[in-house]
Amino acid sequence: MRTSPLLVVCPNCHRPNRVPAERLADRGRCGHCRSALFAARPVELDEASLASHATRPDLPLVLDFWAPWCAPCRAMAPAFDAAAGHLEPAYRQARVNTEEHPALATRFAIRSIPTLVLLRHGREVARQSGALDAASIVRWVRGAA
Repeated sequence: MRTSPLLVVCPNCHRPNRVPAERLADRGRCGHCRSALFAARPVELDEASLASHATRPDLPLVLDFWAPWCAPCRAMAPAFDAAAGHLEPAYRQARVNTEEHPALATRFAIRSIPTLVLLRHGREVARQSGALDAASIVRWVRGAA
C-alpha cells in the first residue's frame, strides 16, 4: 500500500522535497542540490531556514537553543549530535545559536539554555530545559511526540 509523500526539507539548501513515506528510511538525496536529506547530525538554522524547516515539513523538528559561552550547552552538544543518529529519519534535529539569532530566542521565549523545543507543523508540542545525555534526549523526543 502506497502512502502520500512526506515533505522533507534539505539540511543543505533548505528547499522542500517530497519523499514517499515508505522510502524515508532510504535517506534519499535532495532533488535540488543533490545533498543527503539525512546526515545523522543537527542542522544549524537561522531565521529564514527555521521557517523552511518548521512550518511546512511533515517531520517533527527538535530545536536546541544554545550559546557558545554556555558550558552546559557545550557539554550537551555531543549528546545532541549522537541523538540525531537514533532519531533520523523520523525527526529533524536542529540548533539555533541564541547569540547569533536573539530574535529567535525571543520569539520562542527562551529563558534558559540549553532548551530543547519540539515542533510539529510549526507548533510547539513540548519543551525541556537543561542538559541531557543522548539516551534522555531520544526518550524525551519519542515520549513527547
